[in-house]
Amino acid sequence: MAFVQLIGVPFDGYGRPGHQAGAAEALREAGLEAALAGHEVVEADAMVLPAGVPGRGPDTSLINEPALLAMTEQVGDRVSAAVAAGRFPLVLGGDCSSLLGIVPALRQEKPVGLLFVDGHEDTMPLDVSEDGEAANSEIGLLLGLTGRLMRGRLAERMPALRRDELAILGPRDLEWRRQFNVDSLRDAGVWMRDWPELAADPQASGAAAAGYLRRGRERWWLHVDLDVLDPEEFPAQGLPEFEDEPNGLTWDQLTRTLTAAVERGGCLGMSLAIYDPDQDPDRSGAHRILRLLTEVMAAQPATMPR
Repeated sequence: MAFVQLIGVPFDGYGRPGHQAGAAEALREAGLEAALAGHEVVEADAMVLPAGVPGRGPDTSLINEPALLAMTEQVGDRVSAAVAAGRFPLVLGGDCSSLLGIVPALRQEKPVGLLFVDGHEDTMPLDVSEDGEAANSEIGLLLGLTGRLMRGRLAERMPALRRDELAILGPRDLEWRRQFNVDSLRDAGVWMRDWPELAADPQASGAAAAGYLRRGRERWWLHVDLDVLDPEEFPAQGLPEFEDEPNGLTWDQLTRTLTAAVERGGCLGMSLAIYDPDQDPDRSGAHRILRLLTEVMAAQPATMPR
């Protein structure tokens, strides 16, 4: 049994009302606590964020900057408090920009690895980003590959991740990155299994990623972007769609990947992002997410890494 700290992220990267900002609440209404039966579950204080702003901000050039900055501060504080209390933080909702709060906060205590399961590598340079969405650039920011002209508190926390502290599973965005001349992190020495490699052997890939992250460190964070799934399997994952590179994982492949990873031990907490309940009116997507969480948490060892 794990002591689970639920942390909802009411943030939409485009500054829209609803959409990804409503993900955590939709999962609660679909039966989140029942899905975590057998675990001691507590709820973090609700986040209060500024109203969404669809334009790009002056300090970061990222869209919805006021809410983004507040969200990264608050999610980082909540994750740090949960870990200090010996709990497993489960961060739900929003998009991958939550990592801009999570990873720097965890590193204040000691190094932490990141297992990043995503259909994109998320290293879009800010100066070529078409829309300034933070969730296209957060790995590049964490590694210090972009963001040198940013200013303010978020800029002060970057970089917050070394290349040897990162393992990536599932990207299939080669053609999209080529449009912007963005190389793959694999070429820079980052440990990676792309979508075809991962789909061919999910269990071995998940276990290998966790094993790599545990070398030289005790703990790692699991981040899952649900656009790693095939849109046919999970249509409520929002934009962008993979017009040039369709496909993606099945739910079974994703489940086997994640359970194999957490069974290796060392998983400190988990974030799950890119669920849009506005695209899931019958909540079938929410119920499928809860089945995934049930299986992943069942595989989590009872002893938490410190």
